[in-house]
Amino acid sequence: MFISFEGIDGSGKSTQARRLADHLRGLGHDVVLTREPGGSPGAEEIRRLVLEGPTDRWSAQTEILLFTAARRDHLERTIGPALAAGRVVITDRFADSTRVYQGLSRGDLRGLVDALHGLIIGREPDLTFLIDMDPDTGLARARARQGHEERFEDFGAPMQRRMRAGFLDLAAEFPARFRVIDGDRTPDQVAAAIAPIALAALAAPA
Repeated sequence: MFISFEGIDGSGKSTQARRLADHLRGLGHDVVLTREPGGSPGAEEIRRLVLEGPTDRWSAQTEILLFTAARRDHLERTIGPALAAGRVVITDRFADSTRVYQGLSRGDLRGLVDALHGLIIGREPDLTFLIDMDPDTGLARARARQGHEERFEDFGAPMQRRMRAGFLDLAAEFPARFRVIDGDRTPDQVAAAIAPIALAALAAPA
């Protein structure tokens, strides 16, 4: 099974992806935990290009090409082989982030994102957890990390609000695979909401 976690910056999705991976491993599942952009050597190199530097470093169109290139390498070298081997793959972000960050929040480029996705990627997760939370809270959390990958946080609160709306719109567009989880709770409470959904999906007939 291929599971993705999505959400605005600071939503706690990375923590929840890691916690679900640990939980499933504890139950005997063979799990690969990965992330985007990144998850393979080539994709990690592209990650540094797109997440660091000034906000105007790349145009939205160039970012779409870079993220798609990173995702293709990730799919070829990490996700595809793991799924073929019967493993559970959990990724911190996948194509839905590109649909929102580049496709919606910085112009009406969703059509371009989907066209490239169809041509180059051609794969969606089986299950997507959207960790939904207040954008101002998420941005405050993200900035408190004081890391080097803050290029998107630097776009500010208005973009965070547009991204939240974009993710919720995607959840409504793809209800079969999206599960919206209230992220304005403790990490333990959020993890407790996620685990039974994932286990039910894993137990369901293929």
